[in-house]
Amino acid sequence: MATKLTIAVAQIDAGRAAGDERIQWLEQQLDTAQKQGVELLVLPELFVSGYNVGSQVETLAESADGPTATMIAGLAQKYRMAIHYGFSEADSGKLYNAVQCIGPDAQVLGHYRKRVLPPGFEASFFTKGDGIGLFTWRGISIGMLICYDAEFPELARQLAIAGADIILVPTALASGWGWVARQMMPTRGYENGVYFVYANYTGLDHGMCYLGESFIGSPMGSVAVRAGSEEQLVVAEIDLEQVNIARQRLPYLQDCKEYQ
Repeated sequence: MATKLTIAVAQIDAGRAAGDERIQWLEQQLDTAQKQGVELLVLPELFVSGYNVGSQVETLAESADGPTATMIAGLAQKYRMAIHYGFSEADSGKLYNAVQCIGPDAQVLGHYRKRVLPPGFEASFFTKGDGIGLFTWRGISIGMLICYDAEFPELARQLAIAGADIILVPTALASGWGWVARQMMPTRGYENGVYFVYANYTGLDHGMCYLGESFIGSPMGSVAVRAGSEEQLVVAEIDLEQVNIARQRLPYLQDCKEYQ
């Protein structure tokens, strides 16, 4: 079982076009990340299609094993790195705001569909997912939420109780919600004793301005590394011993059972 893992968040300008431009940008990030020893790279919500794209989210939707998944599996294998990305998933006539993680052996490690859809764009196009997103890789338990999901403490707590050491959260957070990225999200890591990886967009797309400020937070509530407001690759090493220390120091997960 691994006790340490080097993780990167690749914060992309939301204005980059879907398709070849995004994939070429991704390969540049993977090349840089590989040189820094990164083992897992995390991308924003709906990375494949873009977020604020209206009905294009339907035309750019794919199945979980579609052509983009095949392309990303090839990149994961080439760079010997797990890649966690968001996409618009078409399945049985329905559309889901989904994520999946593909490992360096080109196999799918985990897949998850967003469970809580905010009003507006998402509620108009997507169907709610069900079930928790949790997978184990290299002996490390990794949970998955998407953006608005993580603003509900119950969902992060559910993953932590199920054994998550790390929670990955691709997001599309607008610039007017800075306190969510700076205060609420680091608190999710602290109150559950988990590493918290928040992958956002930056820039402007179809009139929506994104905050940036992607970060990797520790189970102690501190931020190991945070991006600014430009495209950026941020890297941090997580150490599972810090998860154990945090949970022994503040046994929230144990003590909360009394109230369930």
